[in-house]
Amino acid sequence: MAAASARQRSASAGLLSIGQVLARLAPEFPSLTSSKLRFLEVQGIVTPLRTESGYRKFSPADLDRLRLALTLQRDHYLPLSVIREYLEDVDAGRNPATPTAVPPPSIVPAPRRYRRDELLAASGAAPQLLNDAISTGVLGTDAYTDQSVALMRALVALDRHGIEPRHLRALRQGAERDVSLIESALAPLLRRTDSSSRGRAGEIAPELAQRLEEVRGIFVKAALDRMLD
Repeated sequence: MAAASARQRSASAGLLSIGQVLARLAPEFPSLTSSKLRFLEVQGIVTPLRTESGYRKFSPADLDRLRLALTLQRDHYLPLSVIREYLEDVDAGRNPATPTAVPPPSIVPAPRRYRRDELLAASGAAPQLLNDAISTGVLGTDAYTDQSVALMRALVALDRHGIEPRHLRALRQGAERDVSLIESALAPLLRRTDSSSRGRAGEIAPELAQRLEEVRGIFVKAALDRMLD
């Protein structure tokens, strides 16, 4: 009996309870719960040992396996079935490539794409005005979207007053300089590869662009005031 107890204690050495596993993984995966761990076991992601009393015991290898599975699920949006197949390949001694990331489903509808004739009809622009906008670089040719329609409508209104696309090159160049300025400001975040840093940069960039636009508007208004005095 004593020998059996000694063997059991030896086998349990280095193993972790479900609470200890949560404590180890919680800093990386704050939403992880004991229920989620049990669910991962049911899905075949990990198979912890069981004590005679039925308690789960996780080995260091189990911990590494859970960390890998949770990382693939969080950062690559992979379903558990794909993660399980990947881990099975690893267990079999194969060297599988990391599964292809699957983007999360988007609730934002895809932007509309316009053909050339649809763009002209929607904006009320003449074909020559569109040609001029493209040749001067004011409008790109990759794809016509709602933004292209808005731009062409503005060009139509400006054209009535003699302001042609060629006169707007400086505005396009100024916009590119603004983007370069924003990129420099966000360089510390953009150099990082984690999704949270990239997401943070995505939040800050439009705000910086809006502030630059506000400053530009103030400068233009001040110049107009001087012109009209």
